[in-house]
Amino acid sequence: MYLFLAFLMVPIIEIALFIQVGGAIGLWPTLAIVVLTAVLGTWLVRTQGRLALGQLRSSFEQLNDPTEPLAHGAMILVAGALLLTPGFFTDAVGFALLVPQIRIAVYRYLRSKVTVARFQMGPGSMHGRSYPGDNSPKPQGDIIDADYEDVSKDRPQKGPSGWVDGQG
Repeated sequence: MYLFLAFLMVPIIEIALFIQVGGAIGLWPTLAIVVLTAVLGTWLVRTQGRLALGQLRSSFEQLNDPTEPLAHGAMILVAGALLLTPGFFTDAVGFALLVPQIRIAVYRYLRSKVTVARFQMGPGSMHGRSYPGDNSPKPQGDIIDADYEDVSKDRPQKGPSGWVDGQG
């Protein structure tokens, strides 16, 4: 229902704002503002995206939880889509999402609403490494990962195999 309301209300708000702003400053200045915000927004998304990508790489290199940099990257991506969409309301929300403090606040709000049951990174993450909030049992001793194929059905059995002395 929330998605339906968003698809219904956002165009209505945008049309109303276009009428109000166009009536106040005229058609060409209104169109110039729309194009200028798209160009400025593209530049800001590119710079903020590079910073977020650097933070994501750093979290992977240090084996830290990448959730926050991924969330920031997703919000920057949404901001870019909103800034490329013509309109004043979507531009305002898009520019707001490019402010790091607002992204942090949105991330904290969303994090309070979502519960992560388990987080694991990479194939060696169970070997002695622990992460904040990871209460999963750690394996004891050496672990050998192997694949096998049962070939006993493929060859006929005629007595002992040679590996046993026949006195089962």
